[in-house]
Amino acid sequence: MKRFLTLILLFCFGLFLPFGCTTNQSNTPPNSPTANVLNLYNWSTYIDPEVIKAFEQKYQVKVNYDTYDSAESLYAKLKAGNPGYDVAFPPDYMVETMIKEQMLEELNSANIPNIKNIEPKFINPSYDPGNQYSIPYQWITLGIGYNLKKTGEEINSWSALFDPKYKGKVSLLDDSRHTMGAVLIYLGYSPNTKNPEEIKLARDFLIKNKDNIAAFAPDTGQQLLNQGEVNLTIEYSGDIFQVMAENPDLRYVIPKEGSIIGIDNMVIPKGAPNKPLAETFINFVLEPENSAKISNFIDYGSPNKVAIDQKLIEAENLKNPGIYPPREIFEKLQPIQDVGEANLLYDEAWTEVKVGVGK
Repeated sequence: MKRFLTLILLFCFGLFLPFGCTTNQSNTPPNSPTANVLNLYNWSTYIDPEVIKAFEQKYQVKVNYDTYDSAESLYAKLKAGNPGYDVAFPPDYMVETMIKEQMLEELNSANIPNIKNIEPKFINPSYDPGNQYSIPYQWITLGIGYNLKKTGEEINSWSALFDPKYKGKVSLLDDSRHTMGAVLIYLGYSPNTKNPEEIKLARDFLIKNKDNIAAFAPDTGQQLLNQGEVNLTIEYSGDIFQVMAENPDLRYVIPKEGSIIGIDNMVIPKGAPNKPLAETFINFVLEPENSAKISNFIDYGSPNKVAIDQKLIEAENLKNPGIYPPREIFEKLQPIQDVGEANLLYDEAWTEVKVGVGK
Protein backbone atom coordinates (compact mmCIF):
# COMPACT_ATOMS: atom_id res chain seq x y z
CA MET A 1 0.00 0.00 0.00
CA LYS A 2 2.86 2.38 0.82
CA ARG A 3 4.34 1.83 -2.64
CA PHE A 4 0.97 2.39 -4.27
CA LEU A 5 0.48 5.65 -2.40
CA THR A 6 3.99 6.72 -3.40
CA LEU A 7 3.12 6.27 -7.05
CA ILE A 8 -0.08 8.26 -6.60
CA LEU A 9 1.97 11.06 -5.06
CA LEU A 10 4.46 10.87 -7.91
CA PHE A 11 1.65 11.25 -10.41
CA CYS A 12 0.20 14.17 -8.53
CA PHE A 13 3.63 15.72 -8.21
CA GLY A 14 3.73 16.22 -11.94
CA LEU A 15 0.58 18.31 -11.70
CA PHE A 16 1.05 20.33 -8.54
CA LEU A 17 2.94 20.58 -5.29
CA PRO A 18 1.36 21.22 -1.91
CA PHE A 19 0.80 24.63 -0.37
CA GLY A 20 3.06 27.38 -1.69
CA CYS A 21 5.24 25.17 -3.85
CA THR A 22 4.39 25.30 -7.56
CA THR A 23 5.66 23.81 -10.79
CA ASN A 24 6.30 25.89 -13.86
CA GLN A 25 6.16 24.16 -17.23
CA SER A 26 7.83 27.09 -19.00
CA ASN A 27 11.08 26.40 -17.13
CA THR A 28 11.37 30.09 -16.30
CA PRO A 29 11.07 31.22 -12.67
CA PRO A 30 7.65 32.86 -12.44
CA ASN A 31 8.44 35.35 -9.71
CA SER A 32 10.72 38.31 -9.31
CA PRO A 33 13.42 37.63 -6.72
CA THR A 34 12.32 38.34 -3.17
CA ALA A 35 13.74 37.38 0.20
CA ASN A 36 11.04 34.78 0.81
CA VAL A 37 10.99 33.00 -2.57
CA LEU A 38 13.26 30.12 -3.56
CA ASN A 39 13.45 28.88 -7.16
CA LEU A 40 14.55 25.26 -7.64
CA TYR A 41 15.57 23.66 -10.95
CA ASN A 42 15.50 19.87 -10.76
CA TRP A 43 14.41 16.63 -12.41
CA SER A 44 10.71 15.87 -12.09
CA THR A 45 9.65 13.53 -9.24
CA TYR A 46 13.10 13.92 -7.69
CA ILE A 47 12.19 15.16 -4.22
CA ASP A 48 9.59 14.40 -1.57
CA PRO A 49 6.99 17.21 -1.69
CA GLU A 50 6.66 16.92 2.08
CA VAL A 51 10.25 18.10 2.48
CA ILE A 52 9.50 21.20 0.45
CA LYS A 53 6.32 21.78 2.43
CA ALA A 54 8.27 21.51 5.71
CA PHE A 55 10.88 23.99 4.45
CA GLU A 56 8.21 26.48 3.44
CA GLN A 57 6.51 26.25 6.80
CA LYS A 58 9.68 26.41 8.88
CA TYR A 59 11.10 29.46 7.12
CA GLN A 60 7.82 31.07 5.98
CA VAL A 61 8.87 31.09 2.33
CA LYS A 62 7.51 29.99 -1.03
CA VAL A 63 9.28 27.44 -3.24
CA ASN A 64 8.91 27.31 -7.02
CA TYR A 65 9.91 23.98 -8.55
CA ASP A 66 10.86 23.92 -12.25
CA THR A 67 12.00 20.81 -14.11
CA TYR A 68 14.32 19.70 -16.91
CA ASP A 69 14.61 16.34 -18.70
CA SER A 70 18.37 16.04 -19.16
CA ALA A 71 21.63 17.37 -17.77
CA GLU A 72 22.29 18.93 -21.15
CA SER A 73 19.00 20.84 -20.95
CA LEU A 74 19.96 22.17 -17.53
CA TYR A 75 23.36 23.22 -18.83
CA ALA A 76 21.97 24.95 -21.92
CA LYS A 77 19.41 26.85 -19.85
CA LEU A 78 21.96 28.17 -17.39
CA LYS A 79 24.70 28.73 -19.95
CA ALA A 80 22.47 31.24 -21.68
CA GLY A 81 22.28 33.17 -18.39
CA ASN A 82 20.61 32.29 -15.12
CA PRO A 83 16.98 33.45 -15.41
CA GLY A 84 16.53 33.38 -11.65
CA TYR A 85 17.21 29.91 -10.23
CA ASP A 86 18.63 29.60 -6.73
CA VAL A 87 19.40 25.87 -6.54
CA ALA A 88 20.00 23.33 -9.33
CA PHE A 89 20.80 19.60 -9.20
CA PRO A 90 23.37 18.69 -11.88
CA PRO A 91 25.22 15.35 -12.09
CA ASP A 92 28.88 15.05 -11.17
CA TYR A 93 30.42 15.48 -14.62
CA MET A 94 28.24 18.50 -15.35
CA VAL A 95 29.32 20.12 -12.07
CA GLU A 96 32.91 19.88 -13.27
CA THR A 97 32.01 21.54 -16.56
CA MET A 98 30.01 24.30 -14.88
CA ILE A 99 32.86 25.05 -12.47
CA LYS A 100 35.31 25.39 -15.35
CA GLU A 101 32.95 27.74 -17.15
CA GLN A 102 32.33 29.83 -14.00
CA MET A 103 28.61 29.05 -13.95
CA LEU A 104 28.35 28.39 -10.21
CA GLU A 105 28.50 30.43 -7.03
CA GLU A 106 31.07 29.40 -4.44
CA LEU A 107 29.37 28.01 -1.34
CA ASN A 108 29.74 29.50 2.13
CA SER A 109 30.46 26.36 4.14
CA ALA A 110 29.61 28.16 7.40
CA ASN A 111 25.98 28.23 6.23
CA ILE A 112 25.95 24.49 5.48
CA PRO A 113 27.16 22.79 8.70
CA ASN A 114 25.11 19.66 7.97
CA ILE A 115 27.66 18.64 5.37
CA LYS A 116 29.17 16.75 8.31
CA ASN A 117 26.37 14.19 7.84
CA ILE A 118 27.63 13.12 4.41
CA GLU A 119 29.44 9.79 3.99
CA PRO A 120 33.20 10.54 3.68
CA LYS A 121 33.52 8.71 0.34
CA PHE A 122 31.18 11.30 -1.21
CA ILE A 123 33.12 14.29 0.17
CA ASN A 124 35.96 16.08 -1.66
CA PRO A 125 35.16 14.54 -5.06
CA SER A 126 37.51 14.86 -8.01
CA TYR A 127 34.95 16.93 -9.91
CA ASP A 128 34.80 19.52 -7.09
CA PRO A 129 37.76 19.31 -4.69
CA GLY A 130 36.82 20.60 -1.26
CA ASN A 131 33.12 20.83 -2.22
CA GLN A 132 33.57 24.50 -2.95
CA TYR A 133 30.64 24.59 -5.37
CA SER A 134 28.54 21.47 -4.83
CA ILE A 135 27.00 19.26 -2.15
CA PRO A 136 26.00 15.59 -2.79
CA TYR A 137 22.23 15.12 -3.06
CA GLN A 138 21.53 11.54 -4.16
CA TRP A 139 23.51 8.86 -5.96
CA ILE A 140 22.32 6.62 -8.74
CA THR A 141 23.22 3.61 -10.82
CA LEU A 142 22.43 3.15 -14.49
CA GLY A 143 21.06 -0.20 -15.51
CA ILE A 144 18.42 -2.14 -17.41
CA GLY A 145 14.77 -2.14 -16.50
CA TYR A 146 12.91 -5.06 -18.04
CA ASN A 147 9.60 -6.90 -18.03
CA LEU A 148 10.28 -10.46 -16.86
CA LYS A 149 6.97 -11.68 -18.23
CA LYS A 150 7.93 -10.45 -21.71
CA THR A 151 11.59 -11.53 -21.67
CA GLY A 152 10.85 -14.91 -20.12
CA GLU A 153 14.24 -14.89 -18.45
CA GLU A 154 16.34 -12.86 -16.07
CA ILE A 155 18.55 -10.26 -17.75
CA ASN A 156 22.15 -9.69 -16.62
CA SER A 157 24.03 -8.18 -19.56
CA TRP A 158 23.98 -5.11 -21.79
CA SER A 159 23.91 -7.57 -24.70
CA ALA A 160 20.20 -8.19 -24.06
CA LEU A 161 19.38 -4.72 -25.38
CA PHE A 162 20.73 -5.75 -28.78
CA ASP A 163 19.36 -9.29 -28.96
CA PRO A 164 17.35 -9.61 -32.21
CA LYS A 165 14.46 -11.23 -30.34
CA TYR A 166 13.72 -7.82 -28.78
CA LYS A 167 13.49 -6.07 -32.13
CA GLY A 168 11.62 -2.78 -31.75
CA LYS A 169 11.14 -3.35 -28.02
CA VAL A 170 14.08 -1.45 -26.50
CA SER A 171 14.28 2.16 -25.38
CA LEU A 172 17.57 3.91 -24.73
CA LEU A 173 18.16 6.92 -22.53
CA ASP A 174 18.23 10.13 -24.55
CA ASP A 175 21.51 11.14 -22.93
CA SER A 176 24.67 10.95 -24.99
CA ARG A 177 27.20 10.38 -22.21
CA HIS A 178 25.17 7.81 -20.29
CA THR A 179 23.90 5.73 -23.20
CA MET A 180 27.17 5.85 -25.12
CA GLY A 181 28.98 5.26 -21.84
CA ALA A 182 27.01 2.06 -21.28
CA VAL A 183 27.79 0.89 -24.83
CA LEU A 184 31.48 1.71 -24.37
CA ILE A 185 31.58 -0.37 -21.17
CA TYR A 186 29.91 -3.27 -23.01
CA LEU A 187 32.50 -3.00 -25.79
CA GLY A 188 35.31 -3.07 -23.23
CA TYR A 189 36.24 0.62 -23.20
CA SER A 190 36.08 3.42 -20.67
CA PRO A 191 32.86 5.46 -20.60
CA ASN A 192 35.16 8.48 -20.45
CA THR A 193 37.36 7.61 -23.39
CA LYS A 194 38.74 10.49 -25.45
CA ASN A 195 39.82 8.17 -28.23
CA PRO A 196 37.94 9.17 -31.42
CA GLU A 197 38.05 5.63 -32.79
CA GLU A 198 36.48 4.12 -29.68
CA ILE A 199 33.73 6.75 -29.69
CA LYS A 200 33.06 5.96 -33.35
CA LEU A 201 32.83 2.25 -32.53
CA ALA A 202 30.11 2.98 -29.96
CA ARG A 203 28.32 5.18 -32.49
CA ASP A 204 28.47 2.51 -35.19
CA PHE A 205 27.35 -0.21 -32.80
CA LEU A 206 24.19 1.71 -31.93
CA ILE A 207 23.39 2.43 -35.58
CA LYS A 208 24.04 -1.21 -36.50
CA ASN A 209 21.48 -2.29 -33.90
CA LYS A 210 18.90 0.37 -34.81
CA ASP A 211 16.15 -2.19 -35.47
CA ASN A 212 15.99 -2.97 -31.75
CA ILE A 213 15.57 0.66 -30.74
CA ALA A 214 11.99 1.81 -30.34
CA ALA A 215 12.80 5.20 -28.84
CA PHE A 216 15.33 7.44 -27.19
CA ALA A 217 13.48 8.33 -24.00
CA PRO A 218 14.15 11.61 -22.17
CA ASP A 219 14.23 9.99 -18.72
CA THR A 220 10.82 8.40 -19.37
CA GLY A 221 11.95 4.88 -20.21
CA GLN A 222 10.33 3.60 -17.04
CA GLN A 223 6.95 4.80 -18.31
CA LEU A 224 7.41 3.12 -21.69
CA LEU A 225 8.33 -0.08 -19.87
CA ASN A 226 5.45 0.11 -17.44
CA GLN A 227 2.97 0.80 -20.25
CA GLY A 228 4.19 -2.20 -22.25
CA GLU A 229 5.56 -0.16 -25.16
CA VAL A 230 9.01 -1.66 -24.65
CA ASN A 231 10.34 -4.78 -22.94
CA LEU A 232 13.72 -3.38 -21.92
CA THR A 233 15.03 0.09 -21.21
CA ILE A 234 18.19 1.81 -20.09
CA GLU A 235 17.22 3.87 -17.07
CA TYR A 236 18.30 5.17 -13.70
CA SER A 237 17.74 2.86 -10.74
CA GLY A 238 15.19 4.87 -8.78
CA ASP A 239 13.02 5.53 -11.83
CA ILE A 240 12.56 1.81 -12.38
CA PHE A 241 11.93 1.09 -8.70
CA GLN A 242 9.19 3.70 -8.65
CA VAL A 243 7.18 1.91 -11.37
CA MET A 244 8.04 -1.54 -10.01
CA ALA A 245 5.81 -0.62 -7.08
CA GLU A 246 2.74 -0.97 -9.28
CA ASN A 247 3.92 -3.62 -11.73
CA PRO A 248 5.19 -6.94 -10.27
CA ASP A 249 6.53 -8.05 -13.67
CA LEU A 250 9.23 -5.37 -13.77
CA ARG A 251 12.85 -5.85 -12.73
CA TYR A 252 16.05 -3.78 -12.55
CA VAL A 253 19.59 -5.05 -12.96
CA ILE A 254 23.09 -3.62 -13.03
CA PRO A 255 24.70 -5.54 -15.94
CA LYS A 256 27.56 -7.92 -15.20
CA GLU A 257 29.95 -5.95 -17.43
CA GLY A 258 29.63 -2.99 -15.07
CA SER A 259 27.83 0.32 -15.38
CA ILE A 260 27.78 3.97 -14.45
CA ILE A 261 27.44 5.49 -11.02
CA GLY A 262 26.33 9.07 -10.77
CA ILE A 263 26.17 11.61 -7.99
CA ASP A 264 23.61 14.36 -8.36
CA ASN A 265 24.49 17.53 -6.52
CA MET A 266 22.97 20.69 -5.12
CA VAL A 267 24.58 23.82 -6.55
CA ILE A 268 23.84 27.52 -6.65
CA PRO A 269 23.92 28.89 -10.22
CA LYS A 270 25.89 32.05 -10.84
CA GLY A 271 23.71 35.11 -10.32
CA ALA A 272 21.21 33.33 -8.07
CA PRO A 273 18.91 36.02 -6.63
CA ASN A 274 18.66 34.42 -3.18
CA LYS A 275 21.98 32.77 -2.27
CA PRO A 276 21.50 32.89 1.55
CA LEU A 277 18.13 31.14 1.31
CA ALA A 278 19.61 28.66 -1.16
CA GLU A 279 22.30 27.69 1.35
CA THR A 280 19.65 27.41 4.06
CA PHE A 281 17.71 25.02 1.82
CA ILE A 282 20.78 22.90 1.07
CA ASN A 283 21.53 22.65 4.79
CA PHE A 284 17.88 21.71 5.45
CA VAL A 285 18.04 18.88 2.91
CA LEU A 286 21.15 17.53 4.63
CA GLU A 287 19.33 17.03 7.92
CA PRO A 288 19.17 13.22 8.35
CA GLU A 289 15.37 13.09 8.57
CA ASN A 290 14.90 15.16 5.42
CA SER A 291 17.58 13.36 3.47
CA ALA A 292 16.00 10.03 4.38
CA LYS A 293 12.51 11.18 3.41
CA ILE A 294 13.79 12.12 -0.04
CA SER A 295 15.65 8.85 -0.56
CA ASN A 296 12.71 6.77 0.67
CA PHE A 297 10.34 8.65 -1.62
CA ILE A 298 12.38 8.47 -4.84
CA ASP A 299 14.19 5.16 -4.20
CA TYR A 300 17.71 6.40 -4.87
CA GLY A 301 20.87 5.96 -2.81
CA SER A 302 21.47 8.42 0.02
CA PRO A 303 24.96 9.86 0.61
CA ASN A 304 23.82 10.82 4.13
CA LYS A 305 25.71 8.54 6.52
CA VAL A 306 23.79 9.69 9.59
CA ALA A 307 20.45 8.92 7.93
CA ILE A 308 21.69 5.40 7.18
CA ASP A 309 23.31 4.83 10.59
CA GLN A 310 20.15 5.95 12.38
CA LYS A 311 18.14 3.52 10.22
CA LEU A 312 16.01 6.30 8.78
CA ILE A 313 16.37 4.74 5.33
CA GLU A 314 13.81 2.01 4.67
CA ALA A 315 15.24 -1.45 5.34
CA GLU A 316 13.97 -2.83 2.02
CA ASN A 317 15.91 -0.14 0.16
CA LEU A 318 19.12 -0.75 2.10
CA LYS A 319 18.86 -4.44 1.19
CA ASN A 320 18.17 -3.71 -2.48
CA PRO A 321 21.36 -4.41 -4.54
CA GLY A 322 20.10 -2.12 -7.27
CA ILE A 323 20.12 0.86 -4.89
CA TYR A 324 23.00 -0.08 -2.60
CA PRO A 325 25.07 -2.57 -4.64
CA PRO A 326 27.33 -5.12 -2.91
CA ARG A 327 31.07 -4.44 -3.02
CA GLU A 328 31.76 -6.72 -6.02
CA ILE A 329 29.20 -4.81 -8.11
CA PHE A 330 30.06 -1.39 -6.71
CA GLU A 331 33.67 -1.86 -7.81
CA LYS A 332 32.48 -2.22 -11.43
CA LEU A 333 30.67 1.12 -11.40
CA GLN A 334 32.36 4.09 -13.07
CA PRO A 335 31.49 7.79 -12.90
CA ILE A 336 31.01 9.91 -15.99
CA GLN A 337 33.71 12.60 -16.14
CA ASP A 338 34.14 15.83 -18.03
CA VAL A 339 36.24 14.92 -21.06
CA GLY A 340 37.04 18.48 -22.12
CA GLU A 341 37.36 19.00 -25.86
CA ALA A 342 36.31 15.38 -26.44
CA ASN A 343 32.78 16.44 -25.48
CA LEU A 344 32.48 17.64 -29.06
CA LEU A 345 33.27 14.12 -30.30
CA TYR A 346 30.44 12.72 -28.19
CA ASP A 347 28.02 15.42 -29.37
CA GLU A 348 28.85 14.74 -33.00
CA ALA A 349 28.60 10.98 -32.54
CA TRP A 350 25.27 11.29 -30.75
CA THR A 351 23.83 13.45 -33.52
CA GLU A 352 24.90 10.84 -36.05
CA VAL A 353 23.35 8.09 -33.92
CA LYS A 354 20.00 9.86 -33.74
CA VAL A 355 20.03 10.46 -37.51
CA GLY A 356 21.26 6.95 -38.30
CA VAL A 357 18.74 5.22 -36.06
CA GLY A 358 15.93 7.51 -37.20
CA LYS A 359 14.13 7.60 -33.86
